[in-house]
Amino acid sequence: MPFIHKDFLLSCPTASQLFHQFAENEPILDFHSHLPVADIAANRQFKNLFEIWLEGDHYKWRAMRSNGVPERFCTGDASPYEKFQAWAATVPYAIRNPLYHWTHLELKRYFGIDTLLDADSAKAIWDATAEQLATPELRVHGIFKKFRVAAVCTTDDPADDLAGHRAIAASGVSTKVYPTFRPDKALAVNSPKNWNAWIDRLEKASNRSITKLPDLYEALKLRHDAFHEMGCRISDHGLEQCFAGDCTSPEVIFDKARSGKQVTPEEHSQFASTLMLFFGILDFERGWTQQLHVGAMRNNNSRLFESLGPDTGFDSIGDWPQARSLSAFLNRLDRQNTLPKTIIYNLNPADNYMIGSMIGNFQDGSVPGKIQFGSGWWFLDQKEGIQLQLNALSSLGLLSRFVGMLTDSRSFMSFPRHEYFRRILCNLFGNDIENGEIPKSFKNAGPIIRDICFSNAKNYLKLAV
Repeated sequence: MPFIHKDFLLSCPTASQLFHQFAENEPILDFHSHLPVADIAANRQFKNLFEIWLEGDHYKWRAMRSNGVPERFCTGDASPYEKFQAWAATVPYAIRNPLYHWTHLELKRYFGIDTLLDADSAKAIWDATAEQLATPELRVHGIFKKFRVAAVCTTDDPADDLAGHRAIAASGVSTKVYPTFRPDKALAVNSPKNWNAWIDRLEKASNRSITKLPDLYEALKLRHDAFHEMGCRISDHGLEQCFAGDCTSPEVIFDKARSGKQVTPEEHSQFASTLMLFFGILDFERGWTQQLHVGAMRNNNSRLFESLGPDTGFDSIGDWPQARSLSAFLNRLDRQNTLPKTIIYNLNPADNYMIGSMIGNFQDGSVPGKIQFGSGWWFLDQKEGIQLQLNALSSLGLLSRFVGMLTDSRSFMSFPRHEYFRRILCNLFGNDIENGEIPKSFKNAGPIIRDICFSNAKNYLKLAV
């Protein structure tokens, strides 16, 4: 029997039946990804496994470094095949890491390859996949079709001109591709040089001068409107903690940063709090969903960050207190009846039950599951992390209203992560049914699984798919 078989991760007959009947064939709505817009617009054809699989994958780089692989074979000047060889030699040492499962699930689903990847099989797999990658079916648009991807949301800065999205819309691709409004750089007055350079970009994108705080508000609203016109219905914020402090003089802080002066940490927090309230109101007025990704501790290795830059594999789970600031932020919006639909993604499993209980404080009956505990994210999008999130949500809220999985990926090889999640979900339900904890009938469990896989997200996000 091959490693990836029809009942992979399904430990009982009921789990298998649930997956194959209710989950396996549901479309994919990948509402949070970091897929390169330019690659989608160009319908990129990948030459080899390095380009489609290793080119920007810091998950793999972290594993390779841990296996003693020099940086030259991760982000350095080694050839594409040498980098792939180094990864292949690392794979056998990744047993019990989710990368081992993902690697072989992806080889199976994209290329029909059952062979385990290692140093000995690397050359044959490299050659066989190169032949398939040369076909139209494994260009970007073909991949979308192959995996029944109904819609993808990319992650985009307000200062982006959205030209790539206009090109995608004109390309005729059947999958809907929408931008996501990610204004993190607007908050970063603690780095005035970089912030002012970003403000200059925003001026160009919004076609207006930004010399005072009201100008910034207007420019951001104009970009929010432009994103809406491109079909965007989701914002996203990457935060260590929510910003929810009081700020009596945001204009003073703006002027200080705009003149290039260094602001204090307290001023940074106050200014960011003001803008986060502003963004929440914009989202509410437009009927959007805001996403909050909290708890990532980024760029820990300063030496390699300075050498390689961000998103190269030197981030980890942070342990900041989250409850008070998260509650204050949601409460500020709720008190003035401007709290939009909100998905909260947690990176520290110690906070699962806090967030699972927090979302119940702000459900208001207007939308099923208005405040969501988002899927296991980043370091938690593996079997145990997914199970922990599902169990916390089940215990404290309504799993049946959950909007489900996403890839959060830069790789076009990541769509099987939806299958991986669905198998784990069905195994959880299947074992509960066989243990007598859920009625032995698919009348309730089956539709709930189907909804979590696709329909809940479609109905919640109001995206045209």
